[in-house]
Amino acid sequence: MLTLAPLQGVLHAAARTVLDLKLRDHVTPALRKWHWLPITETIQYKLCLVVHKMFVRHAPDYIASLLTPASDIRSRSSLRSSSNCDLVVPRTSWKIGDRAFSVAAPRAWSRLPTDLKLLRSTASFKNKLKSFLLHPAYTITLPITLPACYSCQLQLYN
Repeated sequence: MLTLAPLQGVLHAAARTVLDLKLRDHVTPALRKWHWLPITETIQYKLCLVVHKMFVRHAPDYIASLLTPASDIRSRSSLRSSSNCDLVVPRTSWKIGDRAFSVAAPRAWSRLPTDLKLLRSTASFKNKLKSFLLHPAYTITLPITLPACYSCQLQLYN
């Protein structure tokens, strides 16, 4: 099983070196301050950038041959997805198939808001894409613990 934890560790080590942080210092605030995306978001960024370049005709032809716009499929041409620059996400029967570019790129692209997909300037697309990916990457969500009496009431109503 492939894990991205070693790459995230390299990113943290690079941040400690570049920003002169001590071993016990927290790296996440520094990464947030310097707008460094975590590894999973960096992968999403690269995938979406390649798809964007395909739409603005700056990508090689073989990239375009791996992706199918929803508007090119006759049965989907009248759907909202065809006007939103959506791509068809192929089905896979194996988990490893989800890592293929022809599957991962359309999946990453479909998570973007429509106004971001419709941008034609690559510079503004990069800027807004990084902002879009950076915000949820460093948002802290605290788990909510309910008192015992509330959890009992929730079980009764569900």
